[in-house]
Amino acid sequence: MLSFSIGIIGGGNLGRSIALGLLESKKILPDHIMVSRRRLHLIEDLQAHGIRITSDNLEVVEGKKVIILAVEPHQAPNVLKEVSPNIRKDQVIISVVTGLSVRGIAEIVGDQISVFRAMPNTAIAIRQSMTCISTEDFSQENEDIVFSIFDQLGKTIKIEEELMNASTVLAACGIAYALRFIRAASQGGIEIGFDAATAQLISAQTVKGAAGLLIEGGKHPEFEIDKVTTPMGCTIAGLNEMEHQGFSSSLIKGILTSYLKI
Repeated sequence: MLSFSIGIIGGGNLGRSIALGLLESKKILPDHIMVSRRRLHLIEDLQAHGIRITSDNLEVVEGKKVIILAVEPHQAPNVLKEVSPNIRKDQVIISVVTGLSVRGIAEIVGDQISVFRAMPNTAIAIRQSMTCISTEDFSQENEDIVFSIFDQLGKTIKIEEELMNASTVLAACGIAYALRFIRAASQGGIEIGFDAATAQLISAQTVKGAAGLLIEGGKHPEFEIDKVTTPMGCTIAGLNEMEHQGFSSSLIKGILTSYLKI
């Protein structure tokens, strides 16, 4: 059980997902979580779960060990300036804001404050996130605190900060890429005879199983692909047609395009 309290500034999709994921983990008491949003009615449903809510960012900061910054990138500097006078030296700031560096945060709140960057994805709401974490903080105690949070919410790895934008594309944007594949596979399933709900279920569970083979087995994707491609079979015929139509190259180009956009 996490003994410290957590304040989440920003109750948008990601902030809400973090709060709900923490609640689902049953490793923290609901009233140890507070979420802020200016339009308070948009997060009122969190109260039903026992999570505290407020429209006051300063209230989120008060008395919390960990402060998670989950606002839009253009809002982050002003929000940090607003709360920085109330931040204590023993608190830990975790930013999940795209493009905002540890150094950029420290310049606003002060070098004496422990700052981490984390890039989870929205699967954090069901404790299946891939979260990449970076920091300039060399305190093992603070690092343990940060990882103790995100380890409850999926897989976590520590990376160099220069790779945070890349991790945003591969892990956070990657959720959308994977969902678009499932959508396309579902549409193909409808064309070959399934109703929409059944096609989506089969496609989604198949992707989940494929990912599980790699995560649990630790093998290269081609190793698992070879298991289901027989000579002159339907699998290799389908794979080759997809490659002829640019399946892999279009996905790689999409990832690079997203990265350049950041």
